[in-house]
Amino acid sequence: MAAIFGPEANLGARLVLLAMAGMATLLVGGWIVLPRTDWLTGRGFPIQQPVPFSHQHHVAGLGLDCRFCHATVETSANAGLPPGYTCMTCHSQVWTQAAVLAPVRQSLLQHRAIAWNRVTNLPDYVYFDHSIHVARGVACESCHGRVDRTALLDKQHSLSMGFCLDCHRNPAPRLRPPDAVFAMGWQRGPATPSPQALMRLYHVGDRNLTDCTLCHR
Repeated sequence: MAAIFGPEANLGARLVLLAMAGMATLLVGGWIVLPRTDWLTGRGFPIQQPVPFSHQHHVAGLGLDCRFCHATVETSANAGLPPGYTCMTCHSQVWTQAAVLAPVRQSLLQHRAIAWNRVTNLPDYVYFDHSIHVARGVACESCHGRVDRTALLDKQHSLSMGFCLDCHRNPAPRLRPPDAVFAMGWQRGPATPSPQALMRLYHVGDRNLTDCTLCHR
């Protein structure tokens, strides 16, 4: 009986198998790598805002504390965003007619919140509480980076699950004394309590910080 496939069919079969293996490798590699890229995490891409607020100017230049604008960061899961009247505390006196601040003035006059765009937007299945982290000595800088050096704010860390677990597995080196939580560029000094002393102060080791239910509720 004559052969159905000629010798060249072997080469074709090998090429098809190689193509299938290559496609599978690309799909698996893309599934693993792509979610970790800056393009998908949004890291390093400034977010356009209704008002081009400069953290560099307000924090480094004017010395504003994080809590001036993010007023609920110590008491709530949400850090809070500044309403128009917070901005007008200063801008009723300076830059009073600046066109760039028109949305701020309208917010105050219309009693409507400024529609700030989120820079950090965690998935709905992730629970994060600002107040508990601040109360346990985790600095704003740890997650948000050096905002005092940023004119138009961007996401400076991926805030992926791996990023959070790195800290939860070994929190001691990242803890600060209470008076340094909101400081930018803080450095540990000779008088700073040791990481182990801060762990005891904040009772950080009292619970398993890698328990899934901490963040997924």
